[in-house]
Amino acid sequence: MEQALDTAIGIRIRKLRISRNLTLDHLASASGVSRAMISRIERGEASPTASLLARVCAALGLSLSAFFAEEGEVSPLSRRQDQQVWRDPETGYLRRSVSPSGTQSDVDIVDVEFPAGARVSFPPHAASHGMTQHIWLFDGELEMTTGETVHRLAPGDCLFMPVAEGHAFHNPGNTPARYCVVLDRRGR
Repeated sequence: MEQALDTAIGIRIRKLRISRNLTLDHLASASGVSRAMISRIERGEASPTASLLARVCAALGLSLSAFFAEEGEVSPLSRRQDQQVWRDPETGYLRRSVSPSGTQSDVDIVDVEFPAGARVSFPPHAASHGMTQHIWLFDGELEMTTGETVHRLAPGDCLFMPVAEGHAFHNPGNTPARYCVVLDRRGR
């Protein structure tokens, strides 16, 4: 199943890149990801990490949620069993795209299960300029780093922050953290 998803991710990146008239070199330059790595991902030979995929998506003008949105019939309802799920091969974090796809909304909702001890960093990226997000923690512990500031979140806490500045997620606890990301692309 993971290999099928890796292949689908590669096909989607290639399709989006071509539809935007971008060469591999242009996408590599815009994303900060090497041409060789993008090529390997497009061929289904490599699994992108969350950080790498976020940089490629930002260069394509998409959030991760919009990237994973299923193409096809538009519906205002997104049933749990139909929601796209992806596991980061590096950290094991599981992200579920909750938002109904194809609705043209500027807001994406993502449900995340983040393993104990896991850490993922998203470097600053100009393509995400103006995008903001809320991180709402349901269970466990979460440390969010933005610039030099570290925010420790407990269940029920919600942190607002810009996306483009770069940030890091860390679960310092012994149990998985579960949180919701509400991403707003309107400022982009």
